[in-house]
Amino acid sequence: MLILLRVAIFAFIIYLIYKIIKFILDPKRKLETAHEQKKYFFYDVPDNIRKNFLITFNGVMFEGEKYLGTTDRSFEVVSIFVWPHNPNLLKGLSYEDFKFIENEIQLRYPDSTIDWKSPIKELMARNKK
Repeated sequence: MLILLRVAIFAFIIYLIYKIIKFILDPKRKLETAHEQKKYFFYDVPDNIRKNFLITFNGVMFEGEKYLGTTDRSFEVVSIFVWPHNPNLLKGLSYEDFKFIENEIQLRYPDSTIDWKSPIKELMARNKK
């Protein structure tokens, strides 16, 4: 009986260590931490086309919706629609900041076109000329 209790305690300790490591390495937690610290972080599950990606940049959380389409070679993400969760926090962000975000998305999805939700869409259109 004593050996069984020791094995159960040992298994519980191993399980606890596993859960702590899993918590520390969780990308969602890293996203939340970067958002609180107003840093850049890109959270995506590239294998799941139905799951939107999240980007935090200078304290603003952006969400991107991926759309699958055909290219010359295969089926790829061909269109991405991006919007901020809270447009009121956009104050202070510049055209260069949005270009940085676009470039980061293009690195991960090179065959895609990126569409922004208003008011970012108007800012990008004015500065592209």
